[in-house]
Amino acid sequence: MKISEELLNKYNVPVPRYTSYPPANYFTESFSSDNYVQMLKNSNSTEPENIAIYIHIPFCEKICFYCGCNACSIGSGSLVVPYLKAVRKEIEMVAQYIDKKRRVSQIHYGGGTPNSIDVSFIKSLNEFLFSEFSFIDKPEIAIECNPAYLDYKYVDSLIAAGFNRFSLGIQDFDIKILEKVNREPSAIPPAELFSYIKSAGDNIGVNLDFIYGLPGQSVSSFTRTMQMAAGIRPDRLVTFSYAHLPWVKKHQLILEKRGLPTAGDKTNMFLSAYDILKKSGYEPIGLDHFVLSSDDLFRSLEEGSLHRNFQGYCTRRTTGQVYAFGVTAISQLDEGYSQNRKEIKDYISDVNSGNLPVERGYKLSSDQLIVRKAINDLMCNKKLSFFKVAADMKILPETVKSALRIDENSLADLEADGLITSGNDAIEVTDTGSFFIRNIAASFDKDYVEKVQTYSKPV
Repeated sequence: MKISEELLNKYNVPVPRYTSYPPANYFTESFSSDNYVQMLKNSNSTEPENIAIYIHIPFCEKICFYCGCNACSIGSGSLVVPYLKAVRKEIEMVAQYIDKKRRVSQIHYGGGTPNSIDVSFIKSLNEFLFSEFSFIDKPEIAIECNPAYLDYKYVDSLIAAGFNRFSLGIQDFDIKILEKVNREPSAIPPAELFSYIKSAGDNIGVNLDFIYGLPGQSVSSFTRTMQMAAGIRPDRLVTFSYAHLPWVKKHQLILEKRGLPTAGDKTNMFLSAYDILKKSGYEPIGLDHFVLSSDDLFRSLEEGSLHRNFQGYCTRRTTGQVYAFGVTAISQLDEGYSQNRKEIKDYISDVNSGNLPVERGYKLSSDQLIVRKAINDLMCNKKLSFFKVAADMKILPETVKSALRIDENSLADLEADGLITSGNDAIEVTDTGSFFIRNIAASFDKDYVEKVQTYSKPV
């Protein structure tokens, strides 16, 4: 694949990542815990019926300079126990509103660095979830891990606790590059760590996660990293584009001083990775994932049933409304979103006082529900069929079109640039268009307005 400089300059403008619709900057503090309770109750009679659970562990041994997550230094560790007690209590508070006939299809631990805390805490929390809810057959139990803090004993304990998917944040194999961004390399050589986890059973999945666009990276260095990654042969490879948002995360300013790659170099890093991984038998999924053709995500893409939430891509089988717990965690329910308090001490105080720790949220309008469905189809399955959206939502195709921004000149422009193909019913994203899929999604979003200090650029 090749991306011309003309296309890059034209479409490299700030656009939402569309991990949610509308994006999180639309959330409002007028959304209350009472609103959330009503949304929880209503979620029992809406789809998807399954439950997905997200647990946010904010603690890190140290903060990586590229980090855009809601994370904090673990320090002395004095907040770990009261925090996890609060998480468990929050789960109990929310669970009373959830129909116990519904089943959990996915648990995901994110952060921060979930494996920065003693594994006994995670094991205990999983045991509580297993006792509190019923589960589908073979649910996905996933955890994000910093391999710098993983040893064989910790891995064994996680597998014994029920985890069957590991996302290993490698970021780059070059130690000098990791030093520039304040990150330590894997404690166990990545290939050995991967092999050890996979040896635990055929049902164990492993992602290797990388970031391109960091100081010190070049096209040649990232090419070497991707060649090494493909040689390890993980189930899934993720190539995240570094999102530079220093107005949100001040520590990212350090990376400006250390020299960020140009947009052109960053583009060529991705294109090099794309070519290497395609030649190695990996299939591109959505924005940033590459999977083997035997993977469930690829089968879902072929079926047109791939889904995405804040935690990443998932299959129809593991898709659920997301009930999120912990500081800053965002629940993604059919009607809208609810986000928890940002400060750990405020979060703990609210929960210990018997209050749901809601800081802000958003309830979608009827039109926004349609747009969310359309953009999700486009972002996940690279296709937007007005008739399919209408059929899935049991509405008329004309109603779908009226909710979207349909600008014939804009669509003609996207098609002329080779980003989409269009027919009477459907818009399909080309291979080149997948690189600018956020821009394509934004073209259908009536509410989108380009905002420099709100959204990151695609490149």
